Amino acid sequence: MLDRILLNAPVFLLVAVRCFALVMTLPLFSIRNVSRIAKVALTGYMAYLLFSRVNFSIYEPFIASDGSLSLSYVALLVGEGLIGILTGFYVTMIFAAFSSAGQFFAFQMGFSASEVYDALSQVENPLMGQFFNLVAMLIFLQSDWAVYLFSRALVSSFDSLNALNLVLAREDMIHFLLSGLTKLFLDAFVISLPIMGTLLLISVTMGILSKAAPQMNLMSEGFPIMILVSFFIIWSLFPQISEFFVHSFEGGFRALQALFNSVN
Repeated sequence: MLDRILLNAPVFLLVAVRCFALVMTLPLFSIRNVSRIAKVALTGYMAYLLFSRVNFSIYEPFIASDGSLSLSYVALLVGEGLIGILTGFYVTMIFAAFSSAGQFFAFQMGFSASEVYDALSQVENPLMGQFFNLVAMLIFLQSDWAVYLFSRALVSSFDSLNALNLVLAREDMIHFLLSGLTKLFLDAFVISLPIMGTLLLISVTMGILSKAAPQMNLMSEGFPIMILVSFFIIWSLFPQISEFFVHSFEGGFRALQALFNSVN
């Protein structure tokens, strides 16, 4: 196997570039706390496993016989890196839906000012957004979706999508990313809707009671009530929220596979 890699080093580099771009854009793997040496080692291991499954006959006209670099080969490297970035970016959008759901009701809940640095998304994120992001990451790892991404989705991308037909399928890629952004806000709204609706009713009730009895000073007690009710709703709906996370991953990877099949 090593002799075959050495004889086809330019093709192995193409496979490694796509794997490296995917690892550098995926949630959890792309955080700064993960050593770059570990990322490069993971990339080399993935490329080693996938190299035997890649049909590299389509790349032969663009690779010089002496193995020297050319402008066409550099364009192939850029295209392979772009494919890995697009795949990782779409998976990141799936996780962004869960983080956005926590941001939607964090203001009503009273946690909008408690923003901390989220190492997974690498942005300032409210506590509830970070909580949902961590839960989604645990479900992602516990349900073996990471294994599915590396073992099946990545292999399927090599079988159907390459740097040559990426230019021809640019309209499909743009439509795919735009539909992913639409689904991001839809999933975030569905997750946060029960909590947002309940907190809205509590706010209206507190406003009416404060107008009816100003001496009760209900506004000072409104935030503790909203926080307690929010945590109670999250605790009550946590099995359904976890199931929705799983369905979101299934739908996202199904859409990713449909894209690979459509551009084949």
